[in-house]
Amino acid sequence: MSKPNQKERTRAQESTNAIEKLYISMRHLFSRGFYKPMGVSGETLRKSLLQLRPEIYGSIAEDKTELNGLIYIIERLPEGIEECQFIYLTADEGFRNSKFKAIVPPKRRRNCYRIDKDQMNIEITRGRSEIYDILTHLTFLFIESHKIKDRVTLKDGGKFIREWTHLEDVVINNKQLSEEERDVMIVHLGNILGRTYDEVYDVYNQFASEENPNRFLHLIYWLGKLAINETLYDEKRSVKFSSVLIEEIGHHFYGEIWANDIKKVLLENELIHRPIHIISANMHSVMNTIYAQNALPKEAKNKPGFELYELLSNSNSKPLQVAVKNYASENGLIYVKDRSGTNINVQVIDTDKIDFNHSQFEKVNSEGQKPVIIVMDYAFGEQAFETMDELLKPYKTNSEDIYLNVESVSIMGKAGILEGGKGDIMIPSAHIFEGTADNYPFENELSKEDLEGFGVRVFDGSMVTVLGTSLQNKDLLKFFHDSTWNVIGLEMEGAHYQKAIQSASKIRGTVTKDIKVRYAYYASDNPLETGATLASGGLGMSGVTPTYAITQKILEQIF
Repeated sequence: MSKPNQKERTRAQESTNAIEKLYISMRHLFSRGFYKPMGVSGETLRKSLLQLRPEIYGSIAEDKTELNGLIYIIERLPEGIEECQFIYLTADEGFRNSKFKAIVPPKRRRNCYRIDKDQMNIEITRGRSEIYDILTHLTFLFIESHKIKDRVTLKDGGKFIREWTHLEDVVINNKQLSEEERDVMIVHLGNILGRTYDEVYDVYNQFASEENPNRFLHLIYWLGKLAINETLYDEKRSVKFSSVLIEEIGHHFYGEIWANDIKKVLLENELIHRPIHIISANMHSVMNTIYAQNALPKEAKNKPGFELYELLSNSNSKPLQVAVKNYASENGLIYVKDRSGTNINVQVIDTDKIDFNHSQFEKVNSEGQKPVIIVMDYAFGEQAFETMDELLKPYKTNSEDIYLNVESVSIMGKAGILEGGKGDIMIPSAHIFEGTADNYPFENELSKEDLEGFGVRVFDGSMVTVLGTSLQNKDLLKFFHDSTWNVIGLEMEGAHYQKAIQSASKIRGTVTKDIKVRYAYYASDNPLETGATLASGGLGMSGVTPTYAITQKILEQIF
């Protein structure tokens, strides 16, 4: 092997070791019950993250502040967390019944509660993956906060650069800034963060809102302030796990309640003995594909094909979206709102009530069967095993155990792609579980040929189920892609779903051995491509075609 390849391989191995260390450390700290992220107990997490240098965290190992990574994690953590010295991770312990107002991060469905000025509680109801996700983000946040502290503190301890005193004056006194004063502050922030005026100006505007135009100033000040307090006054930030959370984790507490709620709806509507097809997707694509043409005949005529779905995906199309929902509710769709804490809502569709005379689908496979479709919203990491495992179990009533007649499970989701770009489609033939020797080959009912012809590229091959998308770096992914593993992409749920399906069909016998599986993913990012990682922003309208192409093929095979 040539020297350059040997070096690259070694970097991939280092990255693997760093990921393993991170997870062992996080499990240990969770069992311990608390730790101080910037103290001795958090040192392994910090060192491993700095060694790994994940793509999503960009310049984490450099002196300058990483702005794209900061935006990414702040959208996934509760507003105000940067001001809190104490962070508690709890189970669902009844805070919703208190006077505390739930804070829900814009890009993660989780309830958080500001207990007082120093404490933030974050509810964990989606399993270990959620804990790993939060701890990784917090480690990044605190590393960045100490970079700010280092840049604003003068060597003769306790004194600060003048830019910091200006920032403190604006934030503490909640000053309203004129355009000229704002520009001055952005120049000061550039010096504090080691970034250009243009870079800081862009991020300032991304954080600004009508209620708080200076949100970015507040964020940077409090990150720096708490890091200063840790260093000068030994006021260490700490993360604590509640005893209820430690007891509940891994026991499918929320998944069982969730699955029983769905089965109860099936029983009450006399659907539980029908053939069932489960689809893990979003809450709009299956509904729109089945019902939109009939619900919106005028719009469907003017906007044929996927143009109608683009119209419905537009944020200004609320009345049309409501019209489709109302029509669907009158024609077989039952909405099951989550009350379990899994944050996974569900639609149950009685296909016997669909008007197939004016539908794009023909009843061939489903003729005379009256199948039921269960559409479940996206799970998160290990939560996929918990929810699917519980859903495939028999429903226990007072008089009997009712086995579900599940004929197929279809998984559609977003994933990172290793060749190609945003909006392309991946069809996996196996899921490889990162960090373990586990791999799950399967017969995918969807093929590359099924999805060609929609104007997007389609790739097939193995996919890696990763322990966390925010922990991947180029060296590790390049090794997966270039080696004989021939990996085309990465996601977080595939191996967990397949583990549940295989155990239910091949070991427990709670569903048929002939259960059909379909997996298809559309690319939300390319972590091997600079500027195309998850931190670079969402898919926008480019996600409409792959989403609806996959949905259409899944439904065609069911019907």
